[in-house]
Amino acid sequence: MTEENKTKKESKCLTLSPVLDKEGLFTGTKSDGKTYSVRKDRHRYYFPEEWIRFINSIKEDKKILFETLLQTGARIEEALNIRPKDFDWERNTLRLFVTKSKSKKGESIEMGGASRGFCISSEYCRKVRKYIKENNIKDDERLFNLTKQAVWQMQKRILKKINIKDWYNFSLHNIRKTNGMWLKSLIPYSREITEGEICMRLGHDMNTFLKHYGSPSIFNERDKNMMIKILGDIYGLR
Repeated sequence: MTEENKTKKESKCLTLSPVLDKEGLFTGTKSDGKTYSVRKDRHRYYFPEEWIRFINSIKEDKKILFETLLQTGARIEEALNIRPKDFDWERNTLRLFVTKSKSKKGESIEMGGASRGFCISSEYCRKVRKYIKENNIKDDERLFNLTKQAVWQMQKRILKKINIKDWYNFSLHNIRKTNGMWLKSLIPYSREITEGEICMRLGHDMNTFLKHYGSPSIFNERDKNMMIKILGDIYGLR
């Protein structure tokens, strides 16, 4: 990093101001005058009871999108590009073809990163097939005709509605992190779940996984039983 860039970065940090009554949330101003928010703590995961309250408050026709984020651990950009033909209904698997590109590895934004495939639960498969049929979605059409911003606003609105006090600590990425954290917590419950398997599923390397995912000890036995009920028969959990 050059001295000039370092100075700019430090200058930008100095513009951050804490938001009253919202611990860990800061706001700043971009060079174009637009404001932005930054969360100090990005290690916030949904507890199972929170997730149930959240998903039960979503309109019926939008639930499947949020269930997709939780069941797959996909990034929102990846989830919004899923098509019916990306599923293997006989094997209960899904392959993501539009994935995050890594410029350091020379991957283009247009082509994206390498595709990745993984198992999904039979319960989730049935819900997706029902959604596809009810909405007459063709095999090569995207499942969800929404923008990332619209989905985020929907999540924020519901979290505030159900009185999640630290709703500002949630982004759509926290649903992805919840998937990884729940699976990490359930490693003792299935021989098929390993840290390597979770990394493959999320498109992470091991260092990133260890850095961004915490200790399963934050969840108790009741939480873990609820996770299994929510995630279904994935990895033979049932």
